[in-house]
Amino acid sequence: MQAARAAAGGQQYPAGTLYLVPTPIGNLADVSLRCLHVLALVDAVACEDTRVSGQLLHHLGLHKPLVSLHQHNEQSASAALVARLQAGERIAYVSDAGTPAVSDPGALLVAAVQQAGLRVLPLPGPSAVVTALSAAGDARAQGFAFAGFLPPKGQERRTRLQALLGSAQSQVLFEAPHRIANLLALIAELAPAQTLSVCRELTKQFETVHTDLAASMPAWLAADPQRERGEFVLVLHAEPPQAASEELPAEVSRMLARLLQELPLKQAVQIATDLSGLPRNGLYDAALQMKKAAEA
Repeated sequence: MQAARAAAGGQQYPAGTLYLVPTPIGNLADVSLRCLHVLALVDAVACEDTRVSGQLLHHLGLHKPLVSLHQHNEQSASAALVARLQAGERIAYVSDAGTPAVSDPGALLVAAVQQAGLRVLPLPGPSAVVTALSAAGDARAQGFAFAGFLPPKGQERRTRLQALLGSAQSQVLFEAPHRIANLLALIAELAPAQTLSVCRELTKQFETVHTDLAASMPAWLAADPQRERGEFVLVLHAEPPQAASEELPAEVSRMLARLLQELPLKQAVQIATDLSGLPRNGLYDAALQMKKAAEA
């Protein structure tokens, strides 16, 4: 605490402010000195789960009043916290792990505080999304998109995944251990040639980062039962779009042209993507060129 105070104490920490404090995603040593200082300074800590955050504060040697704010009570709890901030209190918000309001509660609270004309002060820190991206090594990506958890099953799950494939961005997904085998099998079916990074138990003792073609991932997972344990972050690597229809294999080009004669463009492209396994972006560009040529 002395080190935290010495490193972070010189900055101003105004009253009546909501402090968004990231917490470790697995390794307690990832708590920053600034986060320690803020948690020691605030009047109360709002949290996703009081049991989880209570244990964290105990490990850090801190004792603070805890306020429950989770996805089921966020709207009502936010109103009470805004009133406390208006009274001049400093309040921190922490989720169970990582950065608040990123696939965790917190966004409604931030919006309510801002609408009340009060300050929100975010602290940088642990994030499973950024940690996975840094280890994926997707050098050709044009930015990234965070998809979070896909629908758990059925056609909705397949449709949502299809919309992510073939992007020029890295696509970051979360998955639970009991569904990871299903998801890897689905990606291998829909995009066997797309590169995929599977990040497991990030920052923890048995951390694993494995990057390979999607087609190989189900066998890799099945080779060791321990690989299905823990929390997963997946990075679908970017696939550069094919620029012109003549770059498509001849049989795919013929199939796409025939589909365009019978179906709307988007539907034709989706069917061609499903049947060929080629990136959707390239097929879409080719379909546009075919459509323009037909209309000329």
